[in-house]
Amino acid sequence: MGLFFPMDDENRPEGRRRGFARYRQLLERDWKAYFLMDFIALVTFIPYGLGVAWAVLAESSLLLVPFSVIGGIIAGQGVAAMVDFLLRRARDDLMAVGPAFRRSLRQNWRAALLPGAVEGLFVGLLIFSGLVMLRTGGITPANVALFSVAAVVFTMVFDILWPQVVLFELGPVAKLKNCALFILQNPWRVLGGAALQTAWWAVTFLFMPWTAFLVPFLGIWYILFVSLSMKYDALNGAFRIEEQINAKKENETGSENV
Repeated sequence: MGLFFPMDDENRPEGRRRGFARYRQLLERDWKAYFLMDFIALVTFIPYGLGVAWAVLAESSLLLVPFSVIGGIIAGQGVAAMVDFLLRRARDDLMAVGPAFRRSLRQNWRAALLPGAVEGLFVGLLIFSGLVMLRTGGITPANVALFSVAAVVFTMVFDILWPQVVLFELGPVAKLKNCALFILQNPWRVLGGAALQTAWWAVTFLFMPWTAFLVPFLGIWYILFVSLSMKYDALNGAFRIEEQINAKKENETGSENV
């Protein structure tokens, strides 16, 4: 599709492009940086993957819960850093990968604890339950539909929650309220992004180990990038993303100059 190749000069407008051209512009300019940040983020997923794998192999829900929560807390730091980095690059903030990750840890680690734990537990339970039903022959159309709906709804909420984690200092209730309001105002954008992510990860897990070789290259960055690109303008209008990041950047610059 040529997504990683430059546009012809006559099709390269100055400044920010719009729509699909903006998607290509960001990929052309930043895909190496996304890849590097994703590598760091994937490292934070190692404890989660090992813990959930151990619980699944031991067929122990007692192991699954603490491993999913603790692993999710660690992995949540990587997710927050990736989302923060994607939003900064969408704003044309070209901070290098290393400083961006360290800054994200310093600014967002507390806010990412609860979302990371909850998401880690939900995904762990989903994987564990799915594998148990697969082994016992409990996979039915009704179960598949239930799992799919639960995954899409959960993803819809967390798709709007993570940008708030890295942008705002709000309590969990206020963030969930914002999620509900945004989803009600932009249902199709949010649903489309969530359905795409759910299908992406379902295909990735169902076709393991053949899809495993894609993980080091696409990891979590690409599907998050696509999903955020689908609704960035709406997010920016609702949450003043660019204003928030500009304010953070000014504060960071001022602190460094003191």
